[in-house]
Formats: sequence, structure tokens, C-alpha cells
Amino acid sequence: MAVAATKEPNRLILFTDAVVAIAVTLLVLPLVDVVPEVAREHRPATEVITGHQPEIWTFLLSFAVIIRLWLSHHKAFQHVRAYSTPLVLCNSAWLLAIVVLPFPTEMVGVFDNSRFTTGLYIGTVFVATGLQAAMYLIIRIDPEVASEDTPLPGEFVLGAVTAAVLLLLALVVALTVPGVGYWALLLLLLSGPVEWAWRRRHAVAAA
Repeated sequence: MAVAATKEPNRLILFTDAVVAIAVTLLVLPLVDVVPEVAREHRPATEVITGHQPEIWTFLLSFAVIIRLWLSHHKAFQHVRAYSTPLVLCNSAWLLAIVVLPFPTEMVGVFDNSRFTTGLYIGTVFVATGLQAAMYLIIRIDPEVASEDTPLPGEFVLGAVTAAVLLLLALVVALTVPGVGYWALLLLLLSGPVEWAWRRRHAVAAA
């Protein structure tokens, strides 16, 4: 019998929110360091922006990625009435991926489109998304975890699994096709059509 499954999820949620907030804050630190660097070299203040656009765009992208993952996590945990050991382990691993993300983010700004940094960045996002899909599966199928009144909709699992598969494909493309780099992330735009096709196929099969 899983003792952890009898516990309220509030502490886990609050801890997760705090760690995500710290990770988001860490993203901006490399940009903060740019200011004294420009001042020491007596360059115009505008070069804080114009001379470091890759770092700025990478920051904005990573900020959007983390916030999107957190918002999805927040919505999913509204359907949790208790947490289990597998859910805690998946959540902890997911937090590790979120905390690690500022590291490849800074590397992207420094090393541009090298294959290693591209793979490290997309791979980190893939791991975070895959772990999120695993959490959603646990929340949906474990009766001791899922809310009895408002179970997790299947769309959550479908969306996370679709995103993880597309990110894995983006990782393979970025590592194997020269010159593609971060453009491979545009594959994520297919998530909407893929989910629609899956739901349509499932509806036809059930009819």
C-alpha cells in the first residue's frame, strides 16, 4: 500500500512553484552580466541590446518554454487529490530538467548554432516534456491520485505525448540534418493538427 498516496498535494505544488520561479529568475542572470561588460569596454548603452540579441531571444524562448510547462503542470494538478511515490519521483525529475534549462540556454547564446548546444537545449526540453507526459499518465490512470469529481481529461495526456514525440523528432532532425538547428523546433506547430487527427480517428473508431 502506497502511504504517500494518502497525502495532500498542496506541499508538492507549492514546492514545485517555488523551484520553477527560481529557474525562471536564473534565466535572466546572463543578461544582467552583460551590462557591466559593456560598461567596462566603454561601448554605447544600446549595445546591451543590439550586441546581444542571440542571448535575449534565447532568454525569451526559454522563459516561454518554462512558463508553458508550468501552466500545463498547474492545470493538471488541479485534478490531483493526493500524490503517490511515482508522481513525486516524476515531478522531481521534471523539476531537475526545468532547473537545468538555464544552463543550455546560456550556452546557446554563447556558442550559437553548434550541433552540441542545439542537441543539449532541445534534448533538455524534450526530457521535461516527456516527464510531464509521464506525470499526466500517472494522474489519469492511478485511482488513488486522480480526483474523483474532476478526473484529468485525456486531452492533457494527448497534448503532452504529442509534444514529446515532436520534440524527439526535432532533436533527431537538428542532430542529423546540417544547417537546420533550432528551426527544427517549428515541428511543434504540428501538435495541433496531430492532436486533431488523433481525436478524429479515435471518434471514428468508437462510432
